[in-house]
Amino acid sequence: MSVDLFEAPARISTNKRLAAVIDIGSTSIRMALAHIDDQGDVALYDHFSQGVHLGRDTFTKGIIEKGTIEECVRVLKTYQRVLDELNIRKTDDIRIVATSAVREAINRLSFLDRVYTATNMQVTPLDEAEVNRITYLGIQPLLKQDPSLAVANTVITEVGGGSTEMLLVSRGDVQSSHTYRLGSLRLRETLDAYRAPRATVRSIMETQIRRVVEQIRQQTNAGKIDRVIGLGGDLRFAAKELLPEWSQEGLAGIPIGRLEKLANSVLDLSEDRLVHKYHISFHDAGTLGPALLAYVQLVKAFNQSELIVSSVNLRDGLLKEMALKGTWNSDFANQVIRSAYELGKKFHFAEDHARHVAKLCRILFQGLRDEHQLEPRFELLLQVAAWLHEIGLYVGTGGYHKHTMYLIQNSELFGLSRVDVKLIALTARYHRKTSPKPIHTPFTALDRDQRIAVVKMAAILRVADALDASHSQRLHELHFTREGNRLIISIPQVDDLSLEQLALKQTAGLFEETFGVPVLLRKMRS
Repeated sequence: MSVDLFEAPARISTNKRLAAVIDIGSTSIRMALAHIDDQGDVALYDHFSQGVHLGRDTFTKGIIEKGTIEECVRVLKTYQRVLDELNIRKTDDIRIVATSAVREAINRLSFLDRVYTATNMQVTPLDEAEVNRITYLGIQPLLKQDPSLAVANTVITEVGGGSTEMLLVSRGDVQSSHTYRLGSLRLRETLDAYRAPRATVRSIMETQIRRVVEQIRQQTNAGKIDRVIGLGGDLRFAAKELLPEWSQEGLAGIPIGRLEKLANSVLDLSEDRLVHKYHISFHDAGTLGPALLAYVQLVKAFNQSELIVSSVNLRDGLLKEMALKGTWNSDFANQVIRSAYELGKKFHFAEDHARHVAKLCRILFQGLRDEHQLEPRFELLLQVAAWLHEIGLYVGTGGYHKHTMYLIQNSELFGLSRVDVKLIALTARYHRKTSPKPIHTPFTALDRDQRIAVVKMAAILRVADALDASHSQRLHELHFTREGNRLIISIPQVDDLSLEQLALKQTAGLFEETFGVPVLLRKMRS
């Protein structure tokens, strides 16, 4: 499948700025500082890490204890002083995120409010899709640099404290992305609650890991996997012990036999002995054994003889995203479009029509920037809605736009947050018939900016769909002019536009309601 997407303009200036990302994880709060230039290059400047007990609280009690919240506040205040000393104060230069330990906590809002009150720091909990997107941004440069990975079916995985992230990349394209509730700290805290003997705990741990690994293997079609790449601090520790010559740049392979031997050795030691022997923190000592055991089981499930290790982490992806200044580059956009394409195929969509409506949406979005004034990322959301706007026909023709909304909201689209998917689903839902109404709860639940974005995208989608009313993909060039208070779309080299004009007349009301101008379609005069 080929997809034409916008290309970012070339940038010449190489001014640098110092930026910071803070990752509030299950066992620690980490901060990375980096120089970012105008060409999107990132150079790590410094990094910090302090242990916390977030995961221990969330994974055993479901809430973050008051003492742990204050512990996090103390760490963040320490980081804040560093940022002040380095004069990193602009909101565009600081990003603070939280993963599963905060995301799953019942009192996560109280945690976020307390942090904001104490530090003025705005923490964003990442959902699973966002973590997968950021992981992909971080690992993408390494995938491009290694020729063998360009043609391989590769699993990229990270066993974190609370969950395991999994990307399946085939010949450079993301085939699927999943998050599983298999985390080293989650596993350790759950088993410690049983107070079982060490030998019994090991057996239970292996059983639980195997259960999830089997689910992963089935979903990724293990028979086709060529390489497994592992990320995360626990694997970096293993590589440091087993491959002392590795500089942490690029990729390194650990034979599975050696990794399993290290995992067994770690699991045989108490946390106190691990801290003493390897000079690691107690937080790391508690998660090391379960994580290494999970990696061993994963590699065996995919019938691989070694695990490829990368030093890339979540903070690398966050810094890369900041370097892109909130926009989505064409590589990432293509992965999202491919994911939408695969979803469309699943529901037997009219591929040629969907592709062409998406193309027309792109032309309309770019040609009507003065009217819609939406951020560039909405162009991608609009295109995804265009690719999927008719998949509800798989369920039935009656009210299929509502079926479309349901199918999109309950499907996985690579790299897009739940909020983004909801905006896409609603845009597709309003591509025909009635406009949004106060009784439409999914729409009214959005904030004002989101509602306006949905209405603008839906209005553009209606016009694009009308321009391919014949499903013949015969209109390719659009010219926009203003005549008084009317927007004129002129089409060259087409003799008869009566079908498209009728379709536009029936559906363009939302465009006029939204932008304040009627839209007319006519043949371009010679």
